[in-house]
Amino acid sequence: MPQYNGMLRSKLPNVGTTIFTVMSALANEYNAINLSQGFPNFECSPELVSLINEYMKKGYNQYAPMQGIMPLREAIAEKMQELYGAKYDPEKEINITAGGTEAIYAAITAVVNEGDEVIVIEPAYDCYVPAIELSGGIPVYVQLKAPNYTIDWNEVKKKVSHRTRLIMINTPHNPTGSVMTEKDMAELDKITKGTDILILSDEVYEHIIFDGLKHQSVCRFPRLAERSFIVFSFGKTYHATGWKMGYVLAPEKLMTEFRRVHQFIVFTVNTPFQYALADYMKNKSEYLELGKFYQQKRDYFINLIKGSKFKFVPASGSYFQLLDYSKITLAKDTDYAIRLTKEAGVASVPTSVFYHDQIDNKFLRFCFAKTDETLEKAAEKLCKVK
Repeated sequence: MPQYNGMLRSKLPNVGTTIFTVMSALANEYNAINLSQGFPNFECSPELVSLINEYMKKGYNQYAPMQGIMPLREAIAEKMQELYGAKYDPEKEINITAGGTEAIYAAITAVVNEGDEVIVIEPAYDCYVPAIELSGGIPVYVQLKAPNYTIDWNEVKKKVSHRTRLIMINTPHNPTGSVMTEKDMAELDKITKGTDILILSDEVYEHIIFDGLKHQSVCRFPRLAERSFIVFSFGKTYHATGWKMGYVLAPEKLMTEFRRVHQFIVFTVNTPFQYALADYMKNKSEYLELGKFYQQKRDYFINLIKGSKFKFVPASGSYFQLLDYSKITLAKDTDYAIRLTKEAGVASVPTSVFYHDQIDNKFLRFCFAKTDETLEKAAEKLCKVK
């Protein structure tokens, strides 16, 4: 095909193919066990699939309202009230989205203008900064403190300026598996109180939290909630990441701006899936028992690799476990992740890719949202690594 020879200035010149795509492709090439990309390798509920099929057959195949269907928004409002004591108007303050990533992009696009600063806490999921930069915003970085990956709020406070428009948080956290505490939320409240700073809280792993900890959603704290976009994911909760179904909560004033952007990105999202999810949310045990389900997965995985040379602190949330390989080699994590895939047959994600300056702490991220058989095979290979 003839090549375009005109001038073209990239809006994201430093962005290439995501590490998740790269590592998954490498896993396929070398027939390795793929613990890199964050998706379950087991099936979602047959009942939920049946509900989708049922609504398709009933003819629910045309556009849903831009905001999402009302039964689903009402089910979400009920859940937020029951779990967090938070009241959201399903008409004006809840919107169904094409997954968490679209919700994050639309929220950033809605409120970040040229020259605005956005505080990003690293390591950070890779969709945050490109969205900021596409809106002309300036990312300002604060690093979580190892080994427990806690937030130094004094450092956050020092990074706040008159140009700070947004602070982004993520709990439970990807890739570290750490979770924010009630004290963290109190510190965030102190920093933002009396300012125009907004918050974008990525809470897609809200139900995947362990060891008796409680998810400290921003919506539990009224002063924070009034300035926050909060992002959630059906895909993470119901083992169906490929459906790209999520939702966002925000007070009416913020939601008005969100919808102005959202309607021109996707307008609306999959109609029969929305009706099926509205029905399926009545089965509350499906999300209330999710933490227990994944804690068993986490515990099984780390028990299997206790005899290996990898070191770890058990994840407090999400379905990712970091493994420290510094006793094995001091190679760069990007190089070692490739080597481990090729030689040991297990694919992971190097954590340096979650930092803007590629900080290498000798950690790899492994996804344990897999069948027991897959975890057993992966652990057997990891225990043989010398």
